[in-house]
Amino acid sequence: MAFASMESGDDNEPLAEINMVPLIDVMLVLLIIFMVTAPLLTHAVKVELPRASSAPNLTKPDNVQLAIDAQNRTYWNGEPVAPDQLAQRLAAAAAQQPQPELHIRAERSTPYEKVAQVMSEASRQGLVRIGFITDPSNAAAR
Repeated sequence: MAFASMESGDDNEPLAEINMVPLIDVMLVLLIIFMVTAPLLTHAVKVELPRASSAPNLTKPDNVQLAIDAQNRTYWNGEPVAPDQLAQRLAAAAAQQPQPELHIRAERSTPYEKVAQVMSEASRQGLVRIGFITDPSNAAAR
C-alpha cells in the first residue's frame, strides 16, 4: 500500500519505492518460529555408554589358544595340529566341565574363510565360548 504525497506532480507515474512491511512481517514470523523450535532441538537423550579399557585381558588357565597363520596352518596352544585332529580336540574341549573358552588368533593376511570354518567347527562340536585375540598396539598406529 503506497501513501500519497502532497507534492504536485504526475499522478500516473509508477512508484519506485520498495514496500518493506511484508518483508518485515515474514522476518518476524520466522524469528518467532526459530525461537519456539530452538529449545526443542537442544533436548538430549541420556544414554549410558559402555566404557572400553586398553588393559590386556588376563588369560585364565581354562582356555584354549587356537592360532591360524597366513598359510592356513592351525596351532592348538602353540603346537601344530592337523585339520582332521582339530575336530577331535574341539570335541574333547567341549566335553570338559567347566567348558574352556576358545581364543582364536589369526594373522592379518589369513583368509576370513578359514577363520569362519574354524568357528563353525567349534560351534558344531559344542564350544559356545569363543573369543578373538587382537593386537591393540597395531590399531593405535593407524
